[in-house]
Amino acid sequence: MLDSSDSKEIAEPGEDGRTEDADSTVLAEVLPGVAVVFGPVPADLELDLIDFGLVPTVDRDRISSFLGAMGNAATVAGNLGNAFASVQGLYRISDQTRALLAAGGRLAVKDGANLGTVMANGRFIGQARLIPVTAVNAAGIAAAVGPALAMIAMQMQLSEIAGLARTNIALTGQVLRTIRHGQWAELTALVATIDQVVDQARAVGSVPTSLWDSVAGRRAALQTQLELYRLNVGDHIRQIQKLESRARRQYLETNAEAVLFDAYALLSSVKAWTGYQALHAARARAAGAEDAAEARLVEELAGRTGKELESALAVTTSLVDSLRRELRIIAELPGRATLPLPGKNKDSNAARQTAAGLLEALEPLADALHPAPSALAGPGVVCAPASADVEPSLRILRWFLRDDENLQVLGFSDEVDTSGSVSSIFSGAKEKLTGPSRTLVAVTDRRILTAKANGFLEQGEVRQEIPIEQVRYVRSATTPDKSGRLTVDVITRDENLQWFFPADVDHTQVDGLVGLLAASMTIPDAEREALQRRAALSVGPSVPAVP
Repeated sequence: MLDSSDSKEIAEPGEDGRTEDADSTVLAEVLPGVAVVFGPVPADLELDLIDFGLVPTVDRDRISSFLGAMGNAATVAGNLGNAFASVQGLYRISDQTRALLAAGGRLAVKDGANLGTVMANGRFIGQARLIPVTAVNAAGIAAAVGPALAMIAMQMQLSEIAGLARTNIALTGQVLRTIRHGQWAELTALVATIDQVVDQARAVGSVPTSLWDSVAGRRAALQTQLELYRLNVGDHIRQIQKLESRARRQYLETNAEAVLFDAYALLSSVKAWTGYQALHAARARAAGAEDAAEARLVEELAGRTGKELESALAVTTSLVDSLRRELRIIAELPGRATLPLPGKNKDSNAARQTAAGLLEALEPLADALHPAPSALAGPGVVCAPASADVEPSLRILRWFLRDDENLQVLGFSDEVDTSGSVSSIFSGAKEKLTGPSRTLVAVTDRRILTAKANGFLEQGEVRQEIPIEQVRYVRSATTPDKSGRLTVDVITRDENLQWFFPADVDHTQVDGLVGLLAASMTIPDAEREALQRRAALSVGPSVPAVP
C-alpha cells in the first residue's frame, strides 16, 4: 500500500539503515486506483506488482513516452522524466490511500508530485512519488493513449478476478466433489482452456491467429455458463431477500452447498469470460494501429467487461456474505441443540462438523471479497448486572452489524406481560441474561436492534430494527419503581418502546443509554407538516396552517 507522509523529507532510512531515494520509484495513477510503476522497485513491493500481461509492448512504450514528456513539463518538474524510461509493471493503489486523498488528505509535495511511504507487511520499505491522474491531466492522457489505458484496465480486471478464483481453489476438491459433476466439468474445461491461451499469449507477447482461433468459437459456451450462474446466484439472493429471518436461515442452511457452488462457479465463469474478452481486446488492439474502429473496440470491451465484473462481484459478495453470516451465527449459538444442515444426520456434533467444513471452504473466498468484521468489544454503555457475561451476545451480534457500524449500547430489559406486571421468573436469578421475559437491546450509531434474549442466543433472531433517525422522544423515570427498576420509554416514528432495567443495573449506564438516544431526537419538517395537515382536515381552520 501507499501511505501518506507528512514529512517534507525526500528520504527515510530503511531497516538496514540505508536511505531510499524518493526519486527512484514513481507511481503514475493512470486510471482510478491503478498506477504504472517506473524506476527501481523495492524487493518487497515486487510481491504486489502486477505484470503487464496482455498489454502490448508498444502500448507500454507509448505510455512511458507520454508520461516522460509530462515529467519534463512544468506540471511535474525535476528529474522525474528520466524515471519514466524504466517501466516495471502495474500497482493497485490501496483504498486507504484513495480514501485519504478523497477526504482532503494531503501528501507531502515535491516538484509537482506527491511523496508517499511504501509499506509492506506493516514496515517501511521505501519512498515513492505518486502522480495522481489529475496531475497528469485525465482528459489529455485519455485522448493520447486511451486504447493503451483500456488494455491496462483489461489486465487489471483479469488479475483481480483470477486472484479471487485462485483464493478458493481448494473448494473444488472438498465441497464440490460430490455435487453437479457435469456442470462443474464443463465449466472447468472452459476455464482451463482460456487460462492456457492467456498464458501462451503472455509468453509470446501477442495473440497470434492460431491462438485466437482456438478460443474464438467458445464465446457462446462462455456466455451460457456466465448466464447460468448469474441466474442461480440471482435466485438465491431473491429467496434470501423475501424471507423472514428464521426462514432465511433455514434456506441457507438447507442449500448451503448449492449456494457455495453457485457463488464460486459464477466467479470462475466471470474469470473465463474476462480472459476471453482480454484476448479479444488484444487482437483488436493489434489491428487498431491501422483501423480506428478496432482501437475504439478495445475501449468498449474494457468498459463493458469492467461493468460485468463489477456486477458479478457485487452479487457474489452479497450472497457469500449472507451465507457466512448465517453459518457463523449458527456456530456461535450456545443454545442451539441441532443444526439442520444438508443431510439426514441430526446429530449435533456431526452437524457442527458440517458447518465447520463449509466455513473452512467458504471463508478464504469470503475474506477476499469482503473482509470479516472484527470481534466486538464491549460498548461504552452496558445496561446489565456487573457480573453478567455478555460475551455470547457480542459474538452473535458481531455478524449483524454492517461495515463501519459502531455498537454503542448493549442492555437487557425485563419485559412486561399482558397484565402489565413484570414476570418474576428472574427473581432468584437476576444475573442471567436469557429467559422468556428478557429483551436484548443493542444501540448502534445507525440502528436500535431488539430481540428476545433467549431467541437471540438460541436462534439468532432479531425482533425489531429501527433506524436511529426515527427516534422522536426519550423519557426516563427519575426514580426507580417499587421493584427498583428504571423505566425508559422511547417514542419512534412508528411505535413505542418501553424497557425495564433491573435494580442491579448501574443507573449511570441507563443514563448513558438515555443520553445517546436523546441526542438523536428529532422530527423532520415533512412529518410535522403532514401531522398539521391531518389536524387541519379533522378539526377545521382553527389549527395553525403549515407555513
